[in-house]
Formats: sequence, C-alpha cells, structure tokens
Amino acid sequence: MSKPTVAIVGRPNVGKSQLFNRLAGKRLSIVEDTPGVTRDRLYAECDWRGRVFSIIDTGGIEPRNDNEILKFMRYQAEAAIHHADVIIFITDLRTGVTASDMDVAAMLQRSGKPIVLAVNKCDKPGQPDPEFYEFYNLGLGEPFGISALHGYGTGDLLDEVYQYFPPEDGEDEDADRIRVALIGKPNVGKSSLLNQVLGEERVIVSNVAGTTRDSVDAKLDNAHGKFTFIDTAGIRRKSKVEEKIEKFSVMRSLMAVERADVCVIMIDATEGVTEQDTKVAGEAHNAGKACVIIVNKWDLVEKDGNTMKEYTLRVREGLAYMPYAPVLFISAKTGQRVEKIYDTIRNVYEQNHKRIPTGQLNSILAEATARVQPPTDKGRRLKIYYMTQATTCPPTFVCFCNDSRLFHFSYQRYLENQIREVFDLTGTPVRMIVRERGDKE
Repeated sequence: MSKPTVAIVGRPNVGKSQLFNRLAGKRLSIVEDTPGVTRDRLYAECDWRGRVFSIIDTGGIEPRNDNEILKFMRYQAEAAIHHADVIIFITDLRTGVTASDMDVAAMLQRSGKPIVLAVNKCDKPGQPDPEFYEFYNLGLGEPFGISALHGYGTGDLLDEVYQYFPPEDGEDEDADRIRVALIGKPNVGKSSLLNQVLGEERVIVSNVAGTTRDSVDAKLDNAHGKFTFIDTAGIRRKSKVEEKIEKFSVMRSLMAVERADVCVIMIDATEGVTEQDTKVAGEAHNAGKACVIIVNKWDLVEKDGNTMKEYTLRVREGLAYMPYAPVLFISAKTGQRVEKIYDTIRNVYEQNHKRIPTGQLNSILAEATARVQPPTDKGRRLKIYYMTQATTCPPTFVCFCNDSRLFHFSYQRYLENQIREVFDLTGTPVRMIVRERGDKE
C-alpha cells in the first residue's frame, strides 16, 4: 500500500505554504503575503508517530473568481483533493469566516474525504480568542488552532490527521509487484503498448492526441514477474495545454511518475527525440526513477544494417543527461520485440534498489583515486577519506573529503562512472553527496 496523502487546501493567503514548510521541516514552498504565489502543487514527505506520509501544498481556492490563473489554481487544488486520503482545510483567525471559506467547506464536504479544520495565526499560546469559535459555523467539526509561523498546535493537528490514515495492514500484498509508468508526449503509442502487453483492448487507442485523459492501472502477472502498468495521458508543452480536463490529465501523469518504480519513456520512431521528449524524460530522471527508453513504431522506419545503431546514437544525443537508460526498439502495434521489455524493466528496477557494501565501495574508491589523482587548487589537493551508500531509489552515495570546494563535478562524474562500471548500475540515476569531514548534516 502506498503512503497516505494529505492535501493542505484553503483560500489564498491563509498560510498554507507556511504550514507545508513547517510540516516538511524545510523551506520548500515560497511564502509571501501576496495571494496566488503558490500556483502548482508541491509534494514533500512527513513523518508522524512512525508513519511516513506525503503532504501536498496547493494554490489558494478562490471559488468566486474567474481570473484564468486563479481558475487554474483551483483545478490544481481539486486534483489534489481527489487524490488525498485526508484534507487539512486551513483558515485565518484574523479575517474570520469568509464567504469563500463557506464555499470551500461545501466543496470539501462534497468530496466525501475526511477533513481536519485548522485555524491559522493563533499566535498566542493559551486560551483562543473569542473569534476562534465562529469557525464551528463551517460545519466541519472541532477546529484546531495553530500557528504555522511558530509551530503552536501542529502536533494536535497531526494527531487528528493520523486518525484518518488507512490501516497499514495489507502492505505486503503487492510488495513484489513492480509499478511501471508509461510516459511520453501524446500519440507515441502508450495505450497501444498497454493493450499489447495485456493481450486485450483495455484502453482506447486513437490517432487523436489526448485520447487518454486519466492514468489507468492494469495488473499483469506472467513468467517474468508481477507488474502494474500505468498508462498515462501524454505530457504536452504547457503552452499547448488549454482544456481543463487535459490540465488534470497532465497533473495525473506527473503523479504517476511519482508513484512508479520504473518509468518507460516512449519515443515516436518517426519523429525522433523532440524537445518535449527531453522534458518528459527529465521528470523521471529528476524523480530518481529507474528508466527504460522505448522507441516505438519501429515497423514504420526504413532500415538498413546500421539503422538501429545510428538511431541509438541520436537518442543518446537527445537525452544526453541519462546515458544510463537502456534503449529498446519495438512496435506496440505488431508486438515486435515487446517480449524484451519485461526483463529490462526487472533489471533496471533491481539496479535502482541495489545496495553496495561500504567495504566494496571504498575498494573501488581507492583504485579510482590511484588511477586518476583527485584535483588540486593552489597547491591544495582533494582528499577523499571515505564513501558510503546513504540510500537506494536511486542509489545515493556520500563522500567525505577535506574540502568540498575541491570536489569538481567532473571528478564526481568520473567516480560515478567507475561505480556504474563495476556494479552495473544500468537504468538508474546515481546521486553523489559531498560532505566535509566533521559536517554533521
């Protein structure tokens, strides 16, 4: 079972981003007194009472405003509400209950989701102001007075949110199932591939871009393992996204990337790597997901003995920031080479989850630094004392050195390539964190 999701919603300028930053423990969201600063949704992880959950910061909901940006922010918030397990509805003690608050409360009640009411800007500890009690009029049960600025009351608020989390039992039911998101720009054949692997017409296939509106999950068990394929709507350039429904579709596609273990980046063989392909692939790369690049519609390309090799070089050029991702050439329509994708997906999944013993890592480090000396600057040489793996998904390594300023990115890249070569980290990004000895962060 995936982590519970908590959405923070409310009208503009009530302190949603401040509460988000407080719960996330870091300044991720811009906080400003100007309404409408937060437009897109931001995600972060939070831990309370031993339970890890996701929190979403949304743009303010202004139900009575037809301004295009405010309408888009409202759509964003509605999408967050749709996917959340629990909603924190945040209001402002200083302005009291407004007509917009009443409208938002009514909208939240229609969602059928558990709602926890927070009254922000209760900055004085102790007995609340008399104005606090008018928030009972929203009909959402007991309000919780908090100060997102100072942190007062947030513990009681999270205790209440915790009560609504789905039970943890049943987590192991699909623990060995690999979640695979099929991503790419519209009309590259994502739905065709899903139908091909399932052996049935599960989703509508059309030449009209944007036919798939929502993310579709489909389970598949075969000789290669257990998979959940997620067919997503095509991700278009923002300037091309106009319809309200399509805005939801793009958001859900990006959410599918977040919950996937492996991202299959699909490219149209007849068009090659486009600018939009690089942006779509960048979403998966930045999220640290295992990746496979699939060139679809290969049956439509005229070929000779070198076509596949030359095309692979062009793909590598277009997606230069992810040289680690394997490239497969298939035809979702005819089924050509589709059988090869399962083992590739399983392999990159395993590499993304790989943990390397510290002793082996430091042996490679010693060999690598002996082969190519660390850089120097003004007579001072970089010394790398120690390396260890901090986490997986993606594999993340921490290097302790004498001076992080000497650790040039090119030398980081060299060490990364040495680790990849020895431990075969195919299909996964690798993160390198540099720490000076004595740095406790």
